[in-house]
Amino acid sequence: MATCALFFNFQTSFFEMYTKNWLIIRDDSKRTYEVVTISMSENAFTNKTQAMQRDGMNVSFVLLPVTNKNASKAAVKISGYEKEDGLYDRLLQQHSDITRRNAEEW
Repeated sequence: MATCALFFNFQTSFFEMYTKNWLIIRDDSKRTYEVVTISMSENAFTNKTQAMQRDGMNVSFVLLPVTNKNASKAAVKISGYEKEDGLYDRLLQQHSDITRRNAEEW
């Protein structure tokens, strides 16, 4: 029992050492951005954004380290871009439409 507890504590502290990142998506055509708050891995987020780019969408992403436990997504600002709530959902829908159109053409 004691060994399991020590192992669990080690695992917990091991994962806490890594900093988390804000997942930020930018629509470079409209110069807007959103801090994505849905629960997903950085890998899934970057893969979805790169799929949008491959299909011709003018989007980019930023992984910004969270350096403070009290950090707020409202404090995140991107120079030259305006904040747009719902941007990620809009881009996902737009990408879905593009993918569907490409499949129909094929």
